[in-house]
Amino acid sequence: MADQELTWHGRLAQSDRALFDAVARRHWPGADRTLPALGRAANHGLLWAGAASALAAFGSPGARRGAMRAMASLALASASINTVGKWSVRRPRPLLEGVPVTRQPTHPPRTTSFPSGHSASAFAFAAGLALESPGWGALALPVAASVAFSRVYTGVHYPTDVLAGAALGVAAGCTVRWLARDAERRRVSPGNERPAADAPALPDGDGLTVIVNKGSGTAAEAGLDLLRAALPRAELIACEGPDLPAELAAAAARSVVLGVCGGDGTVNAAATAALVAGVPLAVFPGGTLNHFALDLGLAGAEDTCRAVAAGHAVKVGVGRFAPGPARAEPALDASAVPVPEPGPGGREEFGYFLNNFSIGAYPELLGHRLRWGPRIGGGPAALLASWKVLRAERPVRLRLAGRSRAVWLLFAGNGTYRGSGPTPRHRMSLGEGLLDVRLVYGGGRPGPRLLAAALAGPLTRSPVHTATRLRSLRVTRVPAGTPLAYDGEYALAPGAFVLDDLPDALTVYRPRPAPTPGPDTHRITRTDDG
Repeated sequence: MADQELTWHGRLAQSDRALFDAVARRHWPGADRTLPALGRAANHGLLWAGAASALAAFGSPGARRGAMRAMASLALASASINTVGKWSVRRPRPLLEGVPVTRQPTHPPRTTSFPSGHSASAFAFAAGLALESPGWGALALPVAASVAFSRVYTGVHYPTDVLAGAALGVAAGCTVRWLARDAERRRVSPGNERPAADAPALPDGDGLTVIVNKGSGTAAEAGLDLLRAALPRAELIACEGPDLPAELAAAAARSVVLGVCGGDGTVNAAATAALVAGVPLAVFPGGTLNHFALDLGLAGAEDTCRAVAAGHAVKVGVGRFAPGPARAEPALDASAVPVPEPGPGGREEFGYFLNNFSIGAYPELLGHRLRWGPRIGGGPAALLASWKVLRAERPVRLRLAGRSRAVWLLFAGNGTYRGSGPTPRHRMSLGEGLLDVRLVYGGGRPGPRLLAAALAGPLTRSPVHTATRLRSLRVTRVPAGTPLAYDGEYALAPGAFVLDDLPDALTVYRPRPAPTPGPDTHRITRTDDG
């Protein structure tokens, strides 16, 4: 058996060396310059870091997410190779006999040969990108293969080193994808135990109209094929931009159930149309972040299809901002704030938010990003916007419940956001009927104060901020031209308005959570039969 094993290894090594020598003897026009240069560019992952930076700066939301996954895959592959792979199989580097001097590296690698780290990094990047953004992954794959081949062409690796490295890279990409999917499943709020709401069951989708925002981050990848298969009689209408509100209003008026596929801004517009028409809403997550869908407990289109077919829905609260008379209220937590009735336009008189509303730093950042994004790309625009906001010198001066305040940020969440960090993370309940109000007071520079308030979390106070929960809040004497943001949308604030929360205002489809096993679930009961 030992002789056979040695013979097997010997034959593999002999074939490996023969293939290495064949590549060394072969000359491809232009390759002597291109392949060594490509291999040098991939040193320390610089080639891939540059590609990821370009995608992050100028790519679509899907491309940016793919770039992040690709770099995470590269980091995993590189760490695995350098900590385990190289030291587990201590194979010497090939002898450079027969390799033309013009191809050989100026500074030969000193580490062991098996497996190839360059190949692992290249294929990890390509696999991580392809699994999230197939189009860009298809462009990255030939470059990755060229980097891998260059390692044999320049004489620093055997072919089996490269094949093993490529396999480990693909495995790293698949692992990162699995971890990311698992994290997304965990992000879906397990709570939100809302009472069941009456909603029609549509087993084949008859009566459901789904408006798809073509401009949303991942609408094209949001499981619409699954929707067509699960609910074949549902009507799907694709549109974007200015046509969206009219299409949503028309669909809500004629349908039993209004469906929407898009990001949080699109879902906000659909919720407004559903509230006006008095119909249930079916949310098919199709944005970049999908905060409302995840807080509701929807991981993807499959969950929504299952809920619509079975008629499973819940009631959720909706935040509202309504222009009102500019008069002061006596206390910050006054609960009986008069709210004007909606005018003929409805939408013009009221604004709704499913996630949050803000005045100050975030709307300013959003405005700069929207202004510069079409000119220089989303990534650079976000960096420029952050730089401008953090250098701001004048906070917003207004009156809150009758008291004059200067604030860097007024934030109102539809329900209490949990956790701390640069932004509030998630909500365990969408039916509290309370606003999560956070104020970052003016003074000093905005950056340190915003960070301190974010790290402090909800229901806290400090010299620079206040966080509390209210049923309503009157805001007056807002300077003209002050921007506001709600669910990622940008608008100009009225001179005075009231923020409040409408409990159980909207019916939304959501599958019923699996029952939690109780203490008696696994109890064995003895019968008369023994």
